Amino acid sequence: MAAISASMVKELREHTGLGMMECKKALVEADGDIDLAIDNLRKASGLKAAKKADRTAADGVVAIKLADDNSYGIMVEVNSETDFVARDDNFLGFVGKVLDKAFADRQTEVAALMDGELEEQRQALVQKIGENIGVRRLMSVDGGTIGAYVHSNNRIAVLVQLKGGNPELARDIAMHVAAVNPQVVNPSDMPADLVAKEEEIIRAQPDMAGKPENIIEKMMQGRINKFLKENSLTEQPFVKNPDQTVGQLAKEAGAEILGFSRFEVGEGIEKASVDFAAEVAAQVNASKK
Repeated sequence: MAAISASMVKELREHTGLGMMECKKALVEADGDIDLAIDNLRKASGLKAAKKADRTAADGVVAIKLADDNSYGIMVEVNSETDFVARDDNFLGFVGKVLDKAFADRQTEVAALMDGELEEQRQALVQKIGENIGVRRLMSVDGGTIGAYVHSNNRIAVLVQLKGGNPELARDIAMHVAAVNPQVVNPSDMPADLVAKEEEIIRAQPDMAGKPENIIEKMMQGRINKFLKENSLTEQPFVKNPDQTVGQLAKEAGAEILGFSRFEVGEGIEKASVDFAAEVAAQVNASKK
């Protein structure tokens, strides 16, 4: 049985808005797995879809470089251990070199990119700064009209690819993706396993109990349609003008959205949960011996 710390309860509360005791109980039942606790809470209480916690230890920045004609773009994530280093000029200079070489070589394989001089520079920077630094991932988009957006904190970056349209439209859509974080371009693009998981959660919710199967199926379809609409880029209300969807925006400009890629610093990297109060107490007790 995993130990449930106050920080884990706090994290679950932030993602669900539920009470402390309810969150603690859910974590105990899920053996400390926050993502599983969220799914179980949704099944048990009809909790609205919550953003799952990506418990991250990595800090750093994301960066983008576009071709002058907006026909090609590359996006990188370079990690440091702390935000302090992520704002350091030496670190940012290294990020610039990584981005320039990846762009020039049209390289999306980290190992191939770092084989040689860049790896030597990375190691020298680690020695100078005293923190681990790593190039985590690269993404390129080639063809059509490419738009880019990097949020002001350099922690979220997006590339959008259009057929037709113009760079300004592509950038506006990229900014929307950064803010709203859709999962797919169109509802039909949603992976079948994600739809099946959502159906399982909906079917287990309390208001489904005891209803005839035909009524359940009708309610199920309505909620799945809502899920698809909320998570598909073309169906989302445009952040700059909620009266029109992103799909309508593109269509009115004579464009088609071919795809998008979104990087957020550290997403998906697990970090150890540290109970600082317990750590301090242990140190105090040790000093008494």
